[in-house]
Amino acid sequence: MKLFGTDGIRGHVGDFLTADLALQVGFCTGLVLRETGSKLHPNATTVFIGQDSRVSSDMLSAALAAGLTAAGLDVSLIGLCPTPAVAYLTAQMPEAIAGIMVSASHNPPCDNGIKVFGADGCKISAQLQDQIEALIAAGQNTQASHAHLQNADRHDWGSFGSRSQLINAYQDSLVSSIRTDLANLKIVLDLAWGAATSVAPSVFRRCGAEVISLHQQADGKRINVNCGSTHLDALQQSVRENNADIGFAFDGDADRALAVDANGTVVDGDYILYLWGQELLEGARLPDATIVTTVMANLGFERAWQKLGGNLVRTPVGDRHVHAEMVKSGSMLGGEQSGHVLCRHYGVSGDGLLTALHLAAIVKQKAPLTELLQQSFSTYPQLLHNVRVVDKERRTNWQTCDPIMQAIDHATNNLGDRGRVLVRASGTEPVVRVMVEAECMDLAQHWTNHLGNLIKLQLA
Repeated sequence: MKLFGTDGIRGHVGDFLTADLALQVGFCTGLVLRETGSKLHPNATTVFIGQDSRVSSDMLSAALAAGLTAAGLDVSLIGLCPTPAVAYLTAQMPEAIAGIMVSASHNPPCDNGIKVFGADGCKISAQLQDQIEALIAAGQNTQASHAHLQNADRHDWGSFGSRSQLINAYQDSLVSSIRTDLANLKIVLDLAWGAATSVAPSVFRRCGAEVISLHQQADGKRINVNCGSTHLDALQQSVRENNADIGFAFDGDADRALAVDANGTVVDGDYILYLWGQELLEGARLPDATIVTTVMANLGFERAWQKLGGNLVRTPVGDRHVHAEMVKSGSMLGGEQSGHVLCRHYGVSGDGLLTALHLAAIVKQKAPLTELLQQSFSTYPQLLHNVRVVDKERRTNWQTCDPIMQAIDHATNNLGDRGRVLVRASGTEPVVRVMVEAECMDLAQHWTNHLGNLIKLQLA
């Protein structure tokens, strides 16, 4: 039974992700944490649970809390908050043995997810995920659950309560992370009807910015729908209409952010990493001039960073892989093209609000974002095509299909040093992603269409 993907457990609520599954995840996670976490943190017994605005988030949070307390752990409910708030509080609070965020990030309202953080505020290891999955699989006939419940001391149950006020400590950490105020900057924020609504406007106003908010109410029925970091049209229009200096769009749980400049030009994670990397490099705060990113990063970004004397290290897609490489190499800045950026100087996880604040501070200190972009780099045309493959076995084992592998080899050889091809199965959605990058758009379009059609024919 494989439940955990590249970013926790995620899926459609009601058929895959149910209250029963959440109860089992909570209970089995609690058992694993008590066995492993208590050895490292003997006085830590509390799990912090946060959630985004989805209609199903209350139900899943309650089920998780029931499972965790049945396993003998205490639960503190933070309520509506960004995912990085859970990571921050889990790392900061001495009583925390873990943190859990209920969110499906950028996915549509019908989906939801469960992200589990260790006491250090980082996503739990693959080994712990495997242990939790094994316990859930073993307990499908309820024997494992009954064995624990029958043998448990009646004083062994955990408790739960609300500690929503802790979100203030997270907000304070964001405000104190930048060394300049944002006075005289007009900033548009697209809050995607999601978790960012709980903190983003107040944080930016505390930093001195003039704030215009879009999709600013917590609305689980509309989270991410034609808004946020996956739909930038409304943000671009608002920035232009209001003559704003910059705009930021967050996803449903606010762990990622994308920006647009005053002209409405999109600024993705590659540009954010380049500009933030420059600032850290100038301050001698970027070890070995290294930025860690993923295989999705644009070749234009890589070659521009190398011209500055920098190193670009690529990992598989997923912030867990980026973070692991950063820890291994001692790197301080990393992230993904999607806007999921990690800076270990200021946090333990990817944080859209932190990223947006620091990019705004760079603009305030240096120059308008439009000028900074002109001085940075030009991207290679990069096309991404998602082929829907519902059959999970076919999707995850796509590399066993010889016609697809032969076509990829042919495209790669044809492009040579003029581009590259990347095909992968999504860890969060039922799709196979085809990315083609080339020096000219015609080449990128040709091979994207060719490979996408072939994958659809062979798998879908």
